[in-house]
Amino acid sequence: MLLTITTEHQPATDLGFLLHKHPARFQTYSLSFGKAHIFYPQATAERCQACLLLDVDPVGTVRGKGQSEGLLAQYVNDRPYAASSFLSVAISQVLRSALQGQCKDRPELADTVLPLEARIDVLPVRGGETFLHAVFEPLGYEVEATRQPLDDQFPDWGESSYFSVTIRKRTTVSELLTHLYVLVPVFDNAKHYYVGDEELEKLLSYGKGWLSGHPEREEITRRYLKFQPSLFREALARLVQEEQPEELEPDNEPIADQAEEVLEKPISLHEQRIGTVLATLKATGAKRVLDLGCGEGKLLRELLKHRQFEEILGMDVSIRTLEIARDRLKLDRLPERQAARLQLIHGSLIYRDQRLEGYDAAAVVEVIEHLDPPRLEAFERVLFEFARPGTIVLTTPNREYNVTWENVGPQKFRHGDHRFEWTRLEFQTWAQAVAARHRYTVKCVPLGPENASLGAPSQMGIFSRA
Repeated sequence: MLLTITTEHQPATDLGFLLHKHPARFQTYSLSFGKAHIFYPQATAERCQACLLLDVDPVGTVRGKGQSEGLLAQYVNDRPYAASSFLSVAISQVLRSALQGQCKDRPELADTVLPLEARIDVLPVRGGETFLHAVFEPLGYEVEATRQPLDDQFPDWGESSYFSVTIRKRTTVSELLTHLYVLVPVFDNAKHYYVGDEELEKLLSYGKGWLSGHPEREEITRRYLKFQPSLFREALARLVQEEQPEELEPDNEPIADQAEEVLEKPISLHEQRIGTVLATLKATGAKRVLDLGCGEGKLLRELLKHRQFEEILGMDVSIRTLEIARDRLKLDRLPERQAARLQLIHGSLIYRDQRLEGYDAAAVVEVIEHLDPPRLEAFERVLFEFARPGTIVLTTPNREYNVTWENVGPQKFRHGDHRFEWTRLEFQTWAQAVAARHRYTVKCVPLGPENASLGAPSQMGIFSRA
């Protein structure tokens, strides 16, 4: 497998300082799975090109040599030719200083943004070219990909999953290598070594500053951690925490970036919302209830006060938030029978979870607006198709009402973490379509004090299974 990094920054030979590899030398490094070679096909002041070539020992990897962990079960395989976790290991060992943003001889170069081009021959992309663009383009890269045929002699066999990939961006060498280190195994969707807590910490370390806001963060995380649910959930929770905006001084920043609850406090909307959802759930006669995106447990506290609700499950993507909920609900001090009614679990609303199935009702209070719009379809299936409770009570802000708050208006959201806010018509259109697809009926009602032309500040959909 071959990785080529090119720059036309002048003098382009600065790339040699950044990679800590002299352009005039052919250098070879022994790795546990073979050898890595560094060489420069071109090194002039106008253009410099560095190559990292891996010579993987397929026999040694099959025999369990080094770090292979038995990944390769046959001698004939694509590991010597296809970019994979072997390339990531080579980057971390052979180009360690460059990956960490260090430049001993020219320290000022480490943070210098350069026009960089990286080419990988070849990259297995499990998910196709669409996934390739979806991963690199949000990071600012220009992407070119050429798909390789299965066999030049037999064109009827069709195309393979292997691509020659070129990405371009003005960035630092460290950032480029970091993205390649994390993402190459994600495209390959396999690793040649054991994945445990150490890999989770690596992902969070190398993903700091870019992964938490990436639209494909869940798929990247899941693939990087080899689909291990416990590691994935822990990583996702910590990424969500990283994404949360810091509290801002009200004198310096608009009120829309402050907590939504503070914004709504003057009209007691939060209390009205919780009260209305509680009353709706009681009216259904539900005994087993879900609170999805339960946060710090404010609705859970009210549910516990009513004996009608014999089994209550609260789920949130943030482990830290669940810890706060546990403390505020004083679960360790409740009588045993009372505590047995409530369970808190860690989970995501965009992945099917069998623990959510079989409940009478579910509350989803001011949650969906925190999801990226492309994730709404996954959320819809998780809740309406798989969990499928008898009643779903879902609330979300009414964007039309935002003009009544100073410094919010129609162009801003109430909270910095909101990914969208719907008008009444947009919410009704979405709710009716979801209900039709999954054999529910839905009633949309205003929530909070109504304005004659703008409606209420929040809106609620009551979905009943047909």
